[in-house]
Amino acid sequence: MTIPIKDKIAIAKMREACAVAAVVLEQLKPLVRPGITTQDLEEAGRDLIARHGARSADYGYEHGGRRYPAHTCISVNDEVVHGIPSFRRILRDGDIVSLDITVVYHGYIGDTASTIPVGAITPQLEKLLRVTRESLDLGIKQAQSGNRIGDISSAIQTFVEAHGFSVVRDMVGHGVGVKMHEPPEVPNFGRKGIGEKIKPGMTLAIEPMVNVGGYKTKTLSDGWTVVTADGSPSAHFEHTVLTTDHGPEILTVPRPLPAQVSA
Repeated sequence: MTIPIKDKIAIAKMREACAVAAVVLEQLKPLVRPGITTQDLEEAGRDLIARHGARSADYGYEHGGRRYPAHTCISVNDEVVHGIPSFRRILRDGDIVSLDITVVYHGYIGDTASTIPVGAITPQLEKLLRVTRESLDLGIKQAQSGNRIGDISSAIQTFVEAHGFSVVRDMVGHGVGVKMHEPPEVPNFGRKGIGEKIKPGMTLAIEPMVNVGGYKTKTLSDGWTVVTADGSPSAHFEHTVLTTDHGPEILTVPRPLPAQVSA
């Protein structure tokens, strides 16, 4: 397995793509409210991606002989990832909704996700979102040159399970660059000191998916939507991270966009 190491030109392009993804996600978040449909959010996300001069990496993505039919992945409550937007899915007070944005800009991909509360949510769901978000932070801290991928995985799993939740095993993080999925895989579970050695110039999508109940999942008949097997709620947070000699750099944080896509 050869893990792509990005040069200065590729890193600059990754920063731009990730900046677009981050801004689209931040601009979508305020639209989340009771009464809106996931298709409404999809159309807003589609328009924002285009407005910023990018295109969706999700739309038309092929897996298992099926092409993904939307520009965003929007997953509600027990939907872990890859939820297909629909006018029939109306968000209600107390829901949680995961917005997963993946864009292509100048040939490079930016990938980010966040789970948003819809109105007032229960203390248990507040804890789920907090723990998942903090587990991402802990995983990113382990993306240090000289560490191993398993150090990221172990940090996430240990923290999540200490708080009584479980990490999804069927879906993992991954390298990202000119392709949405590049080596290496970045599981959210595992042992310290194992896996590929982290080197400067890697770009990794680190993305804990955390369930209130068990870690098992299943895929719905649409061939895309992954849900928890026991019907429990799930949260998903993701950043694209660059590894450097000076520690990890989060690329998918809101920042001024490249001038040519800021209109």
